[in-house]
Amino acid sequence: MKLPTDPPEPEQIDAGSADPTPAVAGAPADGADAFDLTTSAPAMALAELRRLLAAWRRHEPGARLGEDPEELHQLRVTARRIDATLGLFRRQLPAALVRARKPTKAILRSLGAARDLDVQLSELARYCAHLPEEERAAAEPLRALLERERSRARSRMVRSLDAEPTRRWLETLTQATNAERGAGNGADPAMVVMPERVRRRFRKLRKSVRKLRPKSSMEDYHLVRRRAKQLRYATECGAVMFGKPANDMLKALRRMQDKLGAHQDACMAQNRLAAIAAHPPSDLPPTTLFLMGRLAEHYAQVTGETRRTLARSWRKVRGRRWKALRARLGALHDSAETASDTLAAAPPAVSVDLTPSEATFAGQPPEPETRPLKH
Repeated sequence: MKLPTDPPEPEQIDAGSADPTPAVAGAPADGADAFDLTTSAPAMALAELRRLLAAWRRHEPGARLGEDPEELHQLRVTARRIDATLGLFRRQLPAALVRARKPTKAILRSLGAARDLDVQLSELARYCAHLPEEERAAAEPLRALLERERSRARSRMVRSLDAEPTRRWLETLTQATNAERGAGNGADPAMVVMPERVRRRFRKLRKSVRKLRPKSSMEDYHLVRRRAKQLRYATECGAVMFGKPANDMLKALRRMQDKLGAHQDACMAQNRLAAIAAHPPSDLPPTTLFLMGRLAEHYAQVTGETRRTLARSWRKVRGRRWKALRARLGALHDSAETASDTLAAAPPAVSVDLTPSEATFAGQPPEPETRPLKH
């Protein structure tokens, strides 16, 4: 099954770096980070980082407690968005912030290990809910094993959150964003930078999708998922400028991400079950090992269904939604360059041209990634 390709798009000239992030759509409501035509890309990035740091402080206590798995999920999403923002604007941000991207990766690994086990335990409970009582009993040793693994993963996660590199990482982000508040306007206008960032992200996603084949590896699909996420974050970052075309595109990207997320979770669960079966603990009875085999078949069906239906999701992303957004990006880029020429000659006040429907969308923060523990 080779996924269908779309007609070639004329290649755009790169205008610097390209990485993902969400942003101004979630700017503070107090107006301190208001956006207009003269707002620079650095100012936009710093506004988003301030918003994300506030989200980190909001979700970290709940993630540490472990009473609500959603808190850990949202903390992981926040870290991922911080990494995306630092990557997207790496050529516009201060060097101290760019260097902060390296510890973000280590933090994401520790959060991800605990989150993966939350997801697998939730999926095990969902699967067993439809089984007869005696078969549910066979799943108990597996559930207890996964609970022990999760407890160890959570302990490692808390130690990682308490570690000096993580606290230094947070301090670096906080100090840099506070020190640079209000700075950065006058160079690299966001309305020039952001359209090219989104176009570049789309091209990367398209390239990775075109490489998929019927027997592509989990890593190949994970790359598509990661690039879809990067495109989504970059689109959310510029949503205040992009308006309704961004809203439509984001809906299609979320649906595609849901499929790819189910695929990734199923692959991870299959791998974990295979590792347990290869060296089973002595307390795992034959009935549990048999149930694990059936559970592995269930996960194989999930991955197969995702691979069969992904082409349909991709068509919805690359079709009229992308064409509408691409037209909007081109118009914004052209109007920003025209306005820059006008401002250079005589500096009249220029506001962002948003239609009423677009202004309504731009006032909303990015939708939280509330992915239920179904995968």
